[in-house]
This record gives sequence, structure tokens and C-alpha cells, in this order.
Amino acid sequence: MGAHVGAQAEDDPAGAAVTHLFEAVLPGYAGWRWAVTVAWAGPGTPVTVSEVVLLPGPDALVAPDWVPWQQRVRAGDLGVGDLLPTAPDDPRLAPAYLASDDPAVEEVAREVGLGRLRVLSRHGRTLAAERWHRGDFGPRSEMARSAPATCGTCAFYLPLAGSLRAAFGACGNEYAPADGRVVHAEYGCGAHSEAEIDTSPSVPVAEVVYDDAVLDVEPLPAGVATPASAGTGPRNA
Repeated sequence: MGAHVGAQAEDDPAGAAVTHLFEAVLPGYAGWRWAVTVAWAGPGTPVTVSEVVLLPGPDALVAPDWVPWQQRVRAGDLGVGDLLPTAPDDPRLAPAYLASDDPAVEEVAREVGLGRLRVLSRHGRTLAAERWHRGDFGPRSEMARSAPATCGTCAFYLPLAGSLRAAFGACGNEYAPADGRVVHAEYGCGAHSEAEIDTSPSVPVAEVVYDDAVLDVEPLPAGVATPASAGTGPRNA
């Protein structure tokens, strides 16, 4: 046990219990503290040690909180042959026979027994929309900020069905970085169908250019008046 680093009163109406904290000098427990709780039962009774425990301090190295394995999976972790079952009460999903505010879901709901057993709930669609909005193909990405126009005005933009149609679609341009990906309507890239490039020369050039090196000089025949020798007065009618 190391130096005394503090004390704190316990939640006792009589105020007769105090925990003293001491540095722990055990190998491998840097930042931990010994917590020694002493209590007093009243006049005529000795102060006794109630409890001694080893607790982590603010700078202690502790293990992360335990997370169930099904919650540890992150996007991109699933590999070939891996299975990731969904929970029966997954809030992202809803039975296909339930009423929904999504026209695409309602269309599937009429196929009970033939279509999908579950479809995305409103919560699931909201999570997907938020994730796509923040992603690399959202309106705040670096590519979108430097694009000449948005995907919503591009001929290669294929809107999604249902309630997500207003904001998301798929890119169908093989030369675009988002080809085959879900993109936000306000995303954009340089492969926009209406992108134009100024091909005019950067240096202005006159419409007619004469090359003095290839001009032939021919003398005028005798008797032909030149502008310099012609009279400047009024002509006779």
C-alpha cells in the first residue's frame, strides 16, 4: 500500500463511515487504489475497518466493458461463409403483414405467404438513411463539395423505390466512383451527365491571321490610281 491520496464520506446518515484511498504499488496495477473503509458505531465504540478493496483510479488501465459477440460485428467484418443471424425482435425489421407508411413495403405486404417474411421498419430505414447520408457518397463528402452538379440532376441517377426515393438512388455510370453504390441526391462527382468542359484556347486568337512571310507583293500597272494618289474632293455627278 502506497501513499494516502484522499478520502470520501460514505452515504451514511450518521456520517460515521469514511473511505480512505491509498496508492497501489502492486506490479501490473498502475493507477489503481486501495480503498479502506473505516466505520464508527458511536460513543464508546472503537473505529473499525469495515472493508478493503482494490479499485481503479481515474488513470488506471482497465478492461473495456464486455460486449456480446453479436454486437461486436462492424460493417465489413462479414466474410465468405460467415453467418450473421438477426434477432427476432430486431427493431430494424417488421413483419411484412403489418401496415407501413412506405408504399414499397405495402406492396410486399400484399404478398403474405409468397414474399418476404420481414421488411425494413421505419426505424431501420431511418438508420440506413442516416448512415448513407454520413457516408462517402453523401452530400458532405469531399467529392460532393467539388462536383459541378448533384446526382439528383444526373441522367445516370436511378432513384430508389419507396419512402427513400426522395433522397437516395443508385449510380449507373461506369466511369463514376460511385457506380453501383447508393448515393444521396445531393451527392455529385465530375462524371455528371451534364458536365461541360471549356475547350476554347486560353489565349485569345484573332479570327483571321495573315502570315507576312508568305505574302507576294505585285506592282500596280501603270495608270492605276492608288488611294494615296486619288483626289479627296467631291466627285462630279
